[in-house]
Amino acid sequence: MAFWRTHPFAWAWVPGKYIHGDHAPLVLTVSLRRHDLSPRWKEVVQPARGRFTHHLELRQASEIDDQIRSLLKEASSLAE
Repeated sequence: MAFWRTHPFAWAWVPGKYIHGDHAPLVLTVSLRRHDLSPRWKEVVQPARGRFTHHLELRQASEIDDQIRSLLKEASSLAE
């Protein structure tokens, strides 16, 4: 599932459809213009200059907390 404004800024996806082995039931991917240094990210990649894609494994709904909501708001504002 993709979240859009004029551009996509976040995605929720089921890794079991693409990856074998032990993994979380859901991954939230957030695109930012900066590298967020939180240790919560499973992986952060820079697919293009000035774009950082952050992957967060989710096992419980409570993991979407104020920190993640704030980053989603930041990502959303950049996608206008």
